[in-house]
Amino acid sequence: MTQGVAGVVPRGRRRDSCRPGAVELNAVSRFDEPLTKALDPKTAKLLHSVLGLETVGDLLRHYPRRYAERGELTSFDALEVDEHVTVVGEVTRLMRKPMRNRGGTWLEVEVVDGDRNRIYLSFFGKGSHVAESRLKPGRRGMFAGKVGLFGARANPRWQLAHPEFELFEESEASAEEFASVPVPIYPAGKDLTPWAIRRAIGVVLDTLGPLDDPLPAALRARHGLQELGEALVSIHRPKDFAEVARARDRLKFDEAFVLQAVLLQRRQAATAWPARPRPRRPDGLLADFDGRLPFSLTEGQAQVGEEIAADLAREHPMHRLLQGEVGAGKTVVALRAMLQVVDAGGQAALLAPTEVLAQQHHRSITNMLGDLAQGGMFGGTAVTLLTGSMGAAARRAALLDAASGTAGIVVGTHALLQEHVQFADLGLVVVDEQHRFGVEQRDALREKGGGGRPHVLVMTATPIPRTVAMTVFGDLEVSTLSQLPSGRAPITTHVVPAAEKPHYLERTWQRVREEVALGRQAYIVCPRIGDLEGDEGDLSAAASDDDRRPPLAVLDVAELLTQGPFHDLRVGTLHGKLPPEEKDAVMRSFTRGELDVLVATTVIEVGVDVPNSSVMIIMDADRFGVSQLHQLRGRVGRGGLPGLCLLVSDFPEGTPARARLDAVAATLDGFELSRVDLEQRREGDVLGAAQSGKRSSLKLLQLLRDEDVIGTARDEAAALLAQDPELTGHEGLRAEIDRLLADERAEYLEKT
Repeated sequence: MTQGVAGVVPRGRRRDSCRPGAVELNAVSRFDEPLTKALDPKTAKLLHSVLGLETVGDLLRHYPRRYAERGELTSFDALEVDEHVTVVGEVTRLMRKPMRNRGGTWLEVEVVDGDRNRIYLSFFGKGSHVAESRLKPGRRGMFAGKVGLFGARANPRWQLAHPEFELFEESEASAEEFASVPVPIYPAGKDLTPWAIRRAIGVVLDTLGPLDDPLPAALRARHGLQELGEALVSIHRPKDFAEVARARDRLKFDEAFVLQAVLLQRRQAATAWPARPRPRRPDGLLADFDGRLPFSLTEGQAQVGEEIAADLAREHPMHRLLQGEVGAGKTVVALRAMLQVVDAGGQAALLAPTEVLAQQHHRSITNMLGDLAQGGMFGGTAVTLLTGSMGAAARRAALLDAASGTAGIVVGTHALLQEHVQFADLGLVVVDEQHRFGVEQRDALREKGGGGRPHVLVMTATPIPRTVAMTVFGDLEVSTLSQLPSGRAPITTHVVPAAEKPHYLERTWQRVREEVALGRQAYIVCPRIGDLEGDEGDLSAAASDDDRRPPLAVLDVAELLTQGPFHDLRVGTLHGKLPPEEKDAVMRSFTRGELDVLVATTVIEVGVDVPNSSVMIIMDADRFGVSQLHQLRGRVGRGGLPGLCLLVSDFPEGTPARARLDAVAATLDGFELSRVDLEQRREGDVLGAAQSGKRSSLKLLQLLRDEDVIGTARDEAAALLAQDPELTGHEGLRAEIDRLLADERAEYLEKT
């Protein structure tokens, strides 16, 4: 057997002795005990460096990724190059091969899975003789290492070089351990095998002792849940798969319940935060604006408007998410909220992620308000733009308008977050496309509210995974616009497989020319600008992975198109490195119809509104996220013209990237796409600032699959907090919350 982590379970120890209660220790404090005290230094160091585990609690909550059993052979069809993997297979043959360019031999071992797929193990030097003595045909076990491909390109083979392994028949509890019980396989890494982790967990379990359960006994009885100690033993040392299921049910509920308690406590605390009420006036700017609208609000816009109006009139800050399809009219709803605050003597700030979008918002709000945007001349309010690239004189004027209160509405980018930007009475912060801003950035603007916190309204067309997570957990008040205003035309979306069928790309350019011939306009979006060295700039070049060529660039694509299929069309370029005045000039030119085609980066992702545009071509579409693709698609079909979106990619069918594009092409429902995004990226850290699934405080709970568990946990947490708001009688739950809120998470909760 290969050497694993030191500090293994003592031989002869029976499994029953590892049940809670076997050793009388203070297990509440043991959860916070450093691993350097619980394990030998080498093991603790490896667990920390490879997996980031620091305490006994961290280790016990490092749950198995999956379970194997004797006779089961895991499939090799999901392997990825350079991944650290653990496979379960059967040895079929051994081959001694001569070393090239030097004497001696090396050992190649063929291993198969249940579908007779093959992977080859390579051993050199003394290790090859040890492996040869133990790896006999017919033996089954677990093999862990970094996977690679070798051999001819036409027929490459999977390989593990010098893998660590554990044969089922040779385990320390061979008959009992592998004959009938599940074998946990843990997420591992270089120099740290799943069985080494299992042994370290065994050491901790053997000395853990009784636990102070965070779930009250009555609650556990109502839902048929195990005690915490029993669940931890069951998930790490299960007797059968039914025991695994019971343990997972209990530990999932723990995650949901503790998080719900945290979020409910936070909501209770928020009710104590002061905010100046901004009630609606029957004779103010909002009433005047509504009377001038050239269209009727949709039923959804009117209903959401009432929800927001009621929030603004309260003495506690609004924290509401406004989510709606691209083109559902969120900007009008937000503007009406801003006017209500201005009517009540306050100011509103609209935070946009890019200068192009900030300028677009400023322009559209000014146009919608008409003479009401002329300051006090017509009983209106000034609308001021503030961006980082403004000239000194214009910037000073904008800062003065904001600080003096002359500007009722201030539209800007990150420039609004700077310390020297002050407001006379900031009553409402509107954040457009909230996922483009970090928590700290949003908080910096909210802190400019002076004596009380301003109300906050965040908007998004496609909730990113973390937003969906917070919504499912009920931490945000949510308003939804699902009804599109009249005049919005349907958008047809297709995937263009440029590598498989190059003539499809030629047809793409023909479709653009056909739309231009009808007097319409087109966008072409590329992943980058064009300043990478070594870019081939070949529109038809196949690139099934990122290593074969750099992403397509705006400048290169525009040049190739103007020299080729669009030689007689008016083509413009737009990207983030252009001077602000040039960006604005290009966008205005496109809006006025002076350009037929605009080749751009994602600076046109949100907010840009050109009713005459009917085609959106997205090059290297696989390099964009689901949310970005949906946002970009929403730039067309805005003026009553049918929209066409073509997603150009070199990835073939059957690949994850292609599946993501197919999902976008299959639906226009942004909320359904947010679920697709969540399934692929996980929910991120619900209590932390991360927005990807790599840092998640959720180990077992999956928001889309476990919504019922979340709902039940929320009801139970609400009932418990109603009886014991400070949790004085529930020390176990308080300890779990303290662990969850450790370090940066506590600060994050204060800022959200």
